[in-house]
Amino acid sequence: MLELAILGFLAEGPLHGYQLRRRIAHLSGHARPVSDGSLYPAISRLVSAGLLDRRTEPGSSAAQRHTLSLTDAGRCELLRRLRDATGLDISDSTRYFTILAFLSHLPDTADQHAVLRRRLEFLEQPASFFHDGDRPLGAEDTADPYRRGMLTIARATSRAERSWLREVLV
Repeated sequence: MLELAILGFLAEGPLHGYQLRRRIAHLSGHARPVSDGSLYPAISRLVSAGLLDRRTEPGSSAAQRHTLSLTDAGRCELLRRLRDATGLDISDSTRYFTILAFLSHLPDTADQHAVLRRRLEFLEQPASFFHDGDRPLGAEDTADPYRRGMLTIARATSRAERSWLREVLV
């Protein structure tokens, strides 16, 4: 998802590495901070693959600044990753939110809606953090107030998202 976020933000225009890092940090939030040890190797992989262009500019101090921009191949790769989002990209909320953040870059509404339909299909499957054998447990099935809270919040979030998805897909 880090690479998708890099491609997505650079689709909006060239950025310096520190600007890109800040935008990714805001998107991923405090729960999954992006470290230099993961960001810069990901950038290097994308540059080596021809998906990004890195231009060196003089900095305000002795350090040089690198401006990153998306290549045509990078734009194609971004669109492919968005269009083909399946599996964990759909079921994991953090990964899905990264997809959703850049989904408007897909020019075809039908492709956008196909991704949203996959998410809706996932959300409509019975799910729970806790099970009794194969049966998913709901909030009403547990006496533990904290587990009940988790399940109540998850149910409300899922209900709200399903409602939004149905509204968009009409």
